[in-house]
Amino acid sequence: QVQLVESGGGSVQSGGSLTLSCVVSGVTYSLPCMGWFRQAPGKEREGVVAVGLYGRTTYADSVRGRFTISQDNAKKTLYLHMNRLDTEDTAMYYCAADQITCGSLERRNYNYWGQGTQVTVSS
Repeated sequence: QVQLVESGGGSVQSGGSLTLSCVVSGVTYSLPCMGWFRQAPGKEREGVVAVGLYGRTTYADSVRGRFTISQDNAKKTLYLHMNRLDTEDTAMYYCAADQITCGSLERRNYNYWGQGTQVTVSS
C-alpha cells in the first residue's frame, strides 16, 4: 500500500519561498507517477505539477516559472520548490501518486493521496 506524507508547509510573506517534501512508502523500486495538487478554501482541488514519463513535467499556468518539482528516488521523496510566492498560492498542498497514469494534472487520475500540508502566504 502506497503511503504519502507531506511536510514543509508554513507561513511566508509574499515574494518568499518554501520547499515542500513528500515521503513515499510502500513502493519497492522507483517512485510511481507523482504530482502536487492544492486546494484553497472554497475552491476545487487543482493540479499544480505532475511528473510524466521519462521525467517530463507538466506545470499549471499559474505556477510555471515559479515552482519546480524534483524527486530523489533513493530517498523516495518528492519535492516542490516554490519561489516568488503570492497570496493566491495560499492553500493546502497535497502530494499524489498513481501506479499507472503519469503526467496528469487531473485529480481523478491519482489513487493515493497524502494528508496535506498548509501553505499560507501573507501580503
